[in-house]
Amino acid sequence: MYARGRPEYPPALASWLTGPVALAPGRSVADVGAGTGKFTSLLPATGADVVALEPVDAMRAQLQQHLPAVRALAGTAQSIPLPGGSLDAVVCAQSFHWFANQAALDEFHRVLKPGGKLGLVWNVRDESVDWVASLTAIVTPYEGDAPRFYTGDWRQPFPHPGFTELVEHRFEHRHVGAPQQVIVDRFLSVSFIAALAPAECALVRERIEALIATHPALRGRATVSFPYQTLAFHCTRI
Repeated sequence: MYARGRPEYPPALASWLTGPVALAPGRSVADVGAGTGKFTSLLPATGADVVALEPVDAMRAQLQQHLPAVRALAGTAQSIPLPGGSLDAVVCAQSFHWFANQAALDEFHRVLKPGGKLGLVWNVRDESVDWVASLTAIVTPYEGDAPRFYTGDWRQPFPHPGFTELVEHRFEHRHVGAPQQVIVDRFLSVSFIAALAPAECALVRERIEALIATHPALRGRATVSFPYQTLAFHCTRI
């Protein structure tokens, strides 16, 4: 469900990876918190040597199945099983808010070469669209203290003495597909929804499906276009 429901990334990120993040043949990059490899799959096209770091065994197994040429390691952002100064870049897609602390940045500083790049990426729902805002309103009451990008807490470890200031880029993006995939699977794979008791999760599903069945922009549509903004940040190891 996680792999089906999560959107891909906009093609424009390819030039961000080879431009500001400076990926190229002969360079090495680690995707930290790689999940099922949704973002990792973009990296081999840069020509860089790619390592995926993911602590959840089930997600890492899917990554290895779909990207057999990528070296996948168990580990966390605070404990990366690679030598110091061995990487030209570290990237985190849809993940940095889970480990946004000084220890993680210290570890990124350790494994990066001087001048190495840190890239942070999020696909962010465009809640200026009313039905997207309504979907968010359904799930937000369940979030508790789960780390979330929109709170901005992920910025707290910056500025960091080992890195330059963050530079932001924005890209428009849409996830196009059946409502079951781009809406139901996407929202049921949110961490704090997936962790609910079955009966409560079923209630969330019912409310989401009711919105799809009744909202004029969604009702009766075989395909929907879910709007996102992709936010990409980079900085340089000092």
